[in-house]
Amino acid sequence: MSLKSAVAITAGKSAHWFLKTFLHGGTALPGKLTLAIDPDVLKTLGANYETVIITGTNGKTLTTALTVKTLRTKYSVLTNPSGSNMKQGIVTAFLTTQKTKSGKNLAILETDEANVETVTRYLHPKVFVLTNIFRDQMDRYGEIYTTYEKILKGIRLEPTATIIANGDAPIFNSQPLPNPTIYYGIDQNNDQLLQAAPNTDGLLCPKCQHILRYHQLSYSNLGKYFCPNCDFKRPVLTHQVEKIIHQTPTSSALIIDHQPLTLQIGGTYNIYNALAAFSVARFFGISAAKIAEVFNRNDEKVFGRQEVISIQDKQATLILVKNPVGLDQVLEMIKTDPDQFSLAVLLNANYADGIDTSWIWDGGFEKLPFEHIPAVLTGGERWRDITFRLRVAGADQTNFQQAPALTKVVEQLKQLPTKKVYILATYTAMLQLRKLLAEQGFIKEGME
Repeated sequence: MSLKSAVAITAGKSAHWFLKTFLHGGTALPGKLTLAIDPDVLKTLGANYETVIITGTNGKTLTTALTVKTLRTKYSVLTNPSGSNMKQGIVTAFLTTQKTKSGKNLAILETDEANVETVTRYLHPKVFVLTNIFRDQMDRYGEIYTTYEKILKGIRLEPTATIIANGDAPIFNSQPLPNPTIYYGIDQNNDQLLQAAPNTDGLLCPKCQHILRYHQLSYSNLGKYFCPNCDFKRPVLTHQVEKIIHQTPTSSALIIDHQPLTLQIGGTYNIYNALAAFSVARFFGISAAKIAEVFNRNDEKVFGRQEVISIQDKQATLILVKNPVGLDQVLEMIKTDPDQFSLAVLLNANYADGIDTSWIWDGGFEKLPFEHIPAVLTGGERWRDITFRLRVAGADQTNFQQAPALTKVVEQLKQLPTKKVYILATYTAMLQLRKLLAEQGFIKEGME
């Protein structure tokens, strides 16, 4: 280790100790400080780790959490649990984890799509996990093919690394790569002739530009796709969901590779996340039965992803939303709740959220059963935008509240008429809310 790296690491660890001890935070700043002293410190920190990069538009954080939870039954695992997935957050993760002296050390890293190339140059991943690519933060990523190209720049640096990709996403089968590839997907053996909604992205065959069709369709452009004009079709799946037995807003029962298991979180999109984690765990030699045992536990909260928080007599479920496809899947999930619930939507438009809020108009708020939602609360820095959007969608105006200052949101949540509350929030709004909840003692920490 060079003197520069040693000084940088010491400074970063000291900064993390101070922030963690006195401010209950510290996911990015220690990494920024460390990188300012030694921009190449990640190479030193990541030495002797086998690295798995988990990337894609939606599902990175939960896929990472489930993967880590499973692999820790056999290995020493480092990760970035709070979703701080850019270079500085990844550096902080290495700063705050003690490597074991013997045995295999794994680094399971959620990685922002635009940071895959940078992280790959330093850590030389053994595995790339690709969840999906949807239109998201157009100001940062552009169209979905631009986003995929950012990821490919990293993958092309490691042509022998294994790719574990969502086989139901046509984009991940659109370009030939030398890497060994494992595909996962959903195949319930109920083929019929289907087509995706006309405004869905990624429906053109990469070979002949014909519109793709489907034999099974999960949501958006994910499913058992094929081109009716050429031989392009979904690849053979290595791991697959063979049956979805039942789903609720808080759980899913399913069968993966003949193994029944229960996932303690709702939503079809989270079934894909679980399947990705299952595939990684099998790659590292964890048995299907052990994975099922781990998934069935309900012993940890996942940062801002259907995180249930008790706020006095309220059971508030906090859910990150950031793009139309993810939002629609969340709405599909919560509208299946048989109980009455209140709805809060918090909208920010900072860099980490995407500065363009027009995406809220592509989400299907109109599909919500507003007759079973006795109260709606809007807030965040762009509260006016989301208020207008929900009014257009048909939200009942009799108990429609606004919280222009996010500091007032917690107090207004306490006054909502139902015990059950769903809070949909963009990334920085979620962080701000969690910080407020931590300050008031409803959660232990605001940023971890």
